[in-house]
Amino acid sequence: MTNLRHRAAAALAVLALPLAACSDLGSAGAATDGRTHVLTALYPLEYVTKQVGGEHVTVSSVTPAGVDPHDLELAPATVAKLDGATVVYLSGFQAALDDALAVTSPAHVLDVAGPAGVHTDGDGHAADEDGHADEPAGTDDGHGHTDGDPHFWLDPSRLADVATAVAGELADADPEHAADYAANAERLGTELAALDQEYADRLARCETRTIVVAHEAYGYLAEAYGLKQVGISGVDPESEPSPARLAQIGDVVKDQGVTTIFTESLVNPAVAESLASDLGVDVAVLDPLETQVDQGREYPDVMRANLDALTTAMRCS
Repeated sequence: MTNLRHRAAAALAVLALPLAACSDLGSAGAATDGRTHVLTALYPLEYVTKQVGGEHVTVSSVTPAGVDPHDLELAPATVAKLDGATVVYLSGFQAALDDALAVTSPAHVLDVAGPAGVHTDGDGHAADEDGHADEPAGTDDGHGHTDGDPHFWLDPSRLADVATAVAGELADADPEHAADYAANAERLGTELAALDQEYADRLARCETRTIVVAHEAYGYLAEAYGLKQVGISGVDPESEPSPARLAQIGDVVKDQGVTTIFTESLVNPAVAESLASDLGVDVAVLDPLETQVDQGREYPDVMRANLDALTTAMRCS
């Protein structure tokens, strides 16, 4: 879906806003029960905000559970709720939300790109027609191919930094409970540090360090733990791989001992499954955690399931 389409959708939504839109918000984003109301862009930010805010906040995501956040379109009622709310988002990831924020008046806005250390693609790394960095598949240039990749939350240490920033933003919105927000962020940071250590320990000794994935959403994970990702598609999961790209991936699978091609719940697995069948390797699921596919499993549960899948595929000991 193009930025133009997103921008048109956002503009129509804003034009359609009623003057007295229905909302459960009072002044400065306070919900009617006295709690601070927070709107988040996507599931990982919703998870962190709930953990940090605790009982003092109500949190919802503008991206419904199970919906691909790349395809976000905002209904007029959702745009209306941005006024007066506290918003936690990632700039440059969802054009519809960027545009809506530009024409509304949230009480507080936190862009997590800075605290998360999100890389841009403005450092000279061009992309080819498939959206891949202009290096042969399977090469490692030392940065894990994170340029243009927004999925920082797959590195738990970066998510911990975001938790600290969320605590600060909530404290600005609700100074009375600042100490609680700081304590909750510290607790969550400790839990994320333990998860980070689990990843480091279990991925330390593996027979291969290359992962073949449906799309290049795992750059931060690869950067954090010394892996190499090879994407069938680029950062855009809807881009179609060329025959040359598929041939490159086949060479990587054979040369680097790859046993598994990873697909995702929200990405059509047909190409990955066909390629895996041709190459005689397995198919498994690796969740980029852009959305909460199973509402019974939270961020730590999915991250540990991903870790199990990685250690099996890479034959780690």
